[in-house]
Amino acid sequence: MTSYSGEADAILLRAEGSVAVLTLNRPTARNAIDDAMRAELMAALDHVARTDSIKALVVTGAGKGFCAGGDVKSMQARLSVPPGEVALNGWRRQQRTHHAISMLHSLPKPTIAAVNGAATGLGCDVALCCDFIIASDDARFAMSYILRGLIPDGGGMYFLPRRVGLSRAKELIFTGRTVEPEEALRIGMIDRVTGAARLLEDACNWATELSHGAPAALALGKNILDQTFELSVEQVFSLGSQAQAICYSSREHQESVAAFLEGVAQRRAAQGKGGVA
Repeated sequence: MTSYSGEADAILLRAEGSVAVLTLNRPTARNAIDDAMRAELMAALDHVARTDSIKALVVTGAGKGFCAGGDVKSMQARLSVPPGEVALNGWRRQQRTHHAISMLHSLPKPTIAAVNGAATGLGCDVALCCDFIIASDDARFAMSYILRGLIPDGGGMYFLPRRVGLSRAKELIFTGRTVEPEEALRIGMIDRVTGAARLLEDACNWATELSHGAPAALALGKNILDQTFELSVEQVFSLGSQAQAICYSSREHQESVAAFLEGVAQRRAAQGKGGVA
């Protein structure tokens, strides 16, 4: 088992076998994300992306919550600066937040959010930007930005409609109401529900199952699939052609073709021997 942690241990990352588990680790703050935690998150995601032995990533939270969103103390600090600096400081913070979410969303490996408790505001966005979401019975989801006079700034306005449809996404964002696991599963907001005691085990088993394929094919396929709602069929064909050309040259493709042809040759040889006999 290998491990990785940031300087302040607000992000923990452990890899057992081919699956890495990234834990948001500020349980006393319900894993709310502040500037330091966001920086550690980006460093950890970069580590995962560059480590070939890691084939998939599971994201979860320490303690009873998954992620309570943005840290309220950071919000207070943002509002305490001189009025003329609020907008620029806010824009800079948005850029860093968007970069972190984009790194997780575009990670060239399967990602699963294992939601162990409340996922609210930015925490809900973190879950939604993963490829898949599995939730425990204790999970709760809320696009709670409206309750703070804000709009979703962590990608929720992009990710949520793609899961639940535009009308339902508007309802959840306009009300900020809490969604229980059963409803979340029914409306397609999440993909699976399991018991709290089995959450990480089930998530890691699922991640292992998803990551058996050739890394190049997985990465390229994910990249194109994530763009298909915005692209025409001609553009998807074009990107697919380029990606397939790369796959043709990959070691995994060449080895699989060689193994297939060898199997065909062995079966023909066996049939030939049987005919002579």
